[in-house]
Amino acid sequence: MLEKLGAKTAIVRLSADLERIQGLVLPGGESTTISRLMSEYGLFAPIRNMAASGFPIMGTCAGLVMLSQLDSGTYPQTIGVMDVVVKRNAYGRQIDSFESDLDIPALGTKPFPGVFIRAPKVSSVGPAATVLSRLNNGNGVVAVRQGNLLGCSFHPELTSDTRLHSYFLQMITGP
Repeated sequence: MLEKLGAKTAIVRLSADLERIQGLVLPGGESTTISRLMSEYGLFAPIRNMAASGFPIMGTCAGLVMLSQLDSGTYPQTIGVMDVVVKRNAYGRQIDSFESDLDIPALGTKPFPGVFIRAPKVSSVGPAATVLSRLNNGNGVVAVRQGNLLGCSFHPELTSDTRLHSYFLQMITGP
């Protein structure tokens, strides 16, 4: 999606890979596996330091889990840099996946197509974070921003709508 918008992308596997990027996307997937790999390859401290220094980071689905705090001591280890608490797989199992049009005023007035697959739910938002979107049925916060950090519990890359990725690129390059 970022390449579609003209950005050059690179895969980050090692901490040395972080030195050549201007923004980082923590993707969806399985947060336990992402956490184990980040631990094995020593990525927790460098990414935590990057977030603290104002480096733009976007987390989608499991990526949001990695940026957040988790409900009361649940696994996996997270980076924990966003002032939000999430519950993993809060909307149900794979079979409970769904799509919902989302109102995200930061992206304009046209609804954004949210694709939710075993999605986390933001259960609380602290004062440092700002809610960007809630499910239209009122069942939870699904997009948040905290300065240089952007998180969503859905998969924007699974749609043809590039607005959220454009929003993130603007966080990197400025208006």
